[in-house]
Amino acid sequence: MQLAPLWETVPPPRYGGTEAVVSVLCEELLRLGHEVTLCASGDSITSAELSSVYPRSLRTANDLRDPQPYDWTHIALSLRAAGDFDIVHNHAGELAMAMSCLVDVPVLSTMHCLITPDTQFVWDRYDGWYNTISHAQRRAMPPVWGGTYCGVVYNGIDVASFPYEERKSDYLLFLGRVAPEKGTHLAIEAARRLGKRLIIAAKVDRVDRQYFHDSVEPFIDGHLIQFVGEVDGALKRELYARASCLLVPICWEEPFGLVMAEAMACGTPVVAFARGSAPELLVDGETGFLVHDVDGMARAVSQVDQIDPRRCRRHVEENLSAQRMAEGYLAVYDRVLEEAAGRERASAALGLGRELRSVSQLAETAPSGGTKDPTDEGLAVA
Repeated sequence: MQLAPLWETVPPPRYGGTEAVVSVLCEELLRLGHEVTLCASGDSITSAELSSVYPRSLRTANDLRDPQPYDWTHIALSLRAAGDFDIVHNHAGELAMAMSCLVDVPVLSTMHCLITPDTQFVWDRYDGWYNTISHAQRRAMPPVWGGTYCGVVYNGIDVASFPYEERKSDYLLFLGRVAPEKGTHLAIEAARRLGKRLIIAAKVDRVDRQYFHDSVEPFIDGHLIQFVGEVDGALKRELYARASCLLVPICWEEPFGLVMAEAMACGTPVVAFARGSAPELLVDGETGFLVHDVDGMARAVSQVDQIDPRRCRRHVEENLSAQRMAEGYLAVYDRVLEEAAGRERASAALGLGRELRSVSQLAETAPSGGTKDPTDEGLAVA
């Protein structure tokens, strides 16, 4: 079972990194001959068997006053069916982790976000398995009491679905989400210093609207700085393919920047701040440049013509493909199932040991006339 968040459709029509990864993983596992059931919104599109509690993603359900109960029910009813599967792969976060103690099937939780002080309460009580999507994400984790760590499995993309293009246009690209932690204002600053056109293809969440109005919108002139908003998969691929480079001035320890893999798959170099997972995903000087500030970003943009687009594409094919991700998770599944079986054997042995001790104690305390058969009616065995 692949348990996806209910907030976005799988795959997402526009923005949605986790849901895109879940979709690619399902398709690749099926291609490798495995049976897969996807628990997601009813408007999801998949070759796997789709199990849905609610017909739409919650992001599109603007008519709901409170979406939380729908999410709770999605997780609860999905886990209720866990007994029909060998393993539950949870991509839906801490709610499913909190409920996982109610099922007997092993649960692997992929950590798509960072742990907060409040969600750590769940992590400390989690009894399943988990993996991170980068080493940087693992390093950023606070100490937790719960769970068994299974290592890193990098996200993968369907490389063939991204067009490879060696002929580039002259624009810079910022793609994904407008937010302070994404550094949209820094991408604008770098573009203005260079006098190069910047296309911002990104959504603006409600929580980031003030940031957009204060730090981004004043610089949008339709010429040097262009804002096209959230884009669909087709336009996203076109923008990636023709951009001279992708700017990723992240201001937080981002666990995985899927946009970097997608851009490189199109043969487009990436100039990113050396934070979070960026040093793991880029090959500095070969598939782009790692920098530390806007000055460094501006200098690196002037050197992107030195990057071979074929090296960018090959790097993704070899390290960040759907097949590499699926193979990584299959190895983790094998480990989880083996360890779960070991736990079950240990539990059974412990139970047998307790039963034998109880019988022994009964024998020692039996009347001199003999030991009563513990299976006789009326005698309880602990």
